[in-house]
Amino acid sequence: MRKNFGAKPWTYPQPVFIVGTYDENGNPDAMNAAWGGIDYDDRINLCLSADHKTVKNLLATKAFTVSMATVDTLVACDYVGVESANKTPDKFAKAGFHAVKSEFVNAPVIEELPMTVECELVSYDPESCHLVGRIVNVSADESILNEKGKIDPAKLRPITFDPVNNDYLVVGEKVGNAFKDGLALRNK
Repeated sequence: MRKNFGAKPWTYPQPVFIVGTYDENGNPDAMNAAWGGIDYDDRINLCLSADHKTVKNLLATKAFTVSMATVDTLVACDYVGVESANKTPDKFAKAGFHAVKSEFVNAPVIEELPMTVECELVSYDPESCHLVGRIVNVSADESILNEKGKIDPAKLRPITFDPVNNDYLVVGEKVGNAFKDGLALRNK
């Protein structure tokens, strides 16, 4: 038997994205964004309301970064979600973050977050809060790479948002092989 909850924004997993921008004075800013994902090979979508300082910044610069929040950075990543740069201009520094300018877009790469998607703004609709970015580059710290030079989720230790219980969960355990395990059912 199932229990119906009605229309809710609940899916699993919901990534915890940290969106980074520069303000009009070149100061870095970051915010926590739990609603987002990939919809084309080179597109990322986020739901961000227009009143965020980070959104104002990316509309001005036409660039932003998206990093994965991790177990090791959970407190800082949650902080940039509960604190507003509109009220606390130095929240980036208070979070303990350090910025390096992206080589590809006018936005900060946050040193403490080992994986970053560097993006150019494609579109933003303030009524629906729908933001689309074009992925220009993905960078990863060598500390999260496996022996083949690929990103290892077990080393990255990204967290996801549980919207039902307002919890953060860790990702990383391998349970199967994508595009391979299902082939066992082809000949049945």
